[in-house]
Amino acid sequence: MLKKRVIFTLLYDNGSFMLSRNFRLQRVGDLNWLQKNYNFSRIAFSIDELIILDVTRGKRDQEKFCHHIKSLTKGCFVPIAAGGGIRQIEQAAAYFNNGADKIVLNSLITENPELVKEFVKRYGSQSIVVSIDFKNCSTGIEVFIHNGTTKINMSIYEYIKYIQSLNAGEVYFNSIDRDGTGFGYDLEVIKMLENKMRLPLIIAGGAGNENHLLTGLQLSGVNAVATANLFNFIGNGLPNARKSIINRGGNIANWDSNINQQT
Repeated sequence: MLKKRVIFTLLYDNGSFMLSRNFRLQRVGDLNWLQKNYNFSRIAFSIDELIILDVTRGKRDQEKFCHHIKSLTKGCFVPIAAGGGIRQIEQAAAYFNNGADKIVLNSLITENPELVKEFVKRYGSQSIVVSIDFKNCSTGIEVFIHNGTTKINMSIYEYIKYIQSLNAGEVYFNSIDRDGTGFGYDLEVIKMLENKMRLPLIIAGGAGNENHLLTGLQLSGVNAVATANLFNFIGNGLPNARKSIINRGGNIANWDSNINQQT
């Protein structure tokens, strides 16, 4: 059985790292703060992948963001996915050239599908992650783009089918309602849609502790769980969460020889 993954997501806004709750941002600290509290060369054994998203609401400084990607990749021996505001081949190339192994696409999926196909052709499906930001509305499950401000004119089922036609590598499925709440993933929606998804599925939005991560990993259609909760997993939070998941039978890799995996 293929191992599942635990992913840590960082939200970046013009030089700062942010907390998000229902897509409303609050500054936490800069790169120095992050490196002090999250030594990624040390916690690389606690995560399987790192996602860095530029969620800057105003004008983006790509060179500055790329500097942060490059700084975070030093000594961090896990795959890194980066995204935010990609509209051109050159922007994607800059992310890859500064240490990213994958790119994350959101608004571009509906705005320029031909460019998405070009990314797939140039870098391979495995390098393309599609981020779906969804919300429970009176009309049902709706998909939003542009940092959660614009609803697309497709049902969630149509959108999943559409994404799969673009041959992307995997889907980052993020609940706007649960984002930053620490109340756990939107399991009802995930269970409703997991069998519709042929692509590897990463779930995000709501994880506040290892119990939430383990519950998500136990869903048959889920390939990875992600959290962007900076404070609940600070210090030894990530190593302890991984150890707990492994000791409770979670199907994730045991990178740390000090973690006793149950048989």
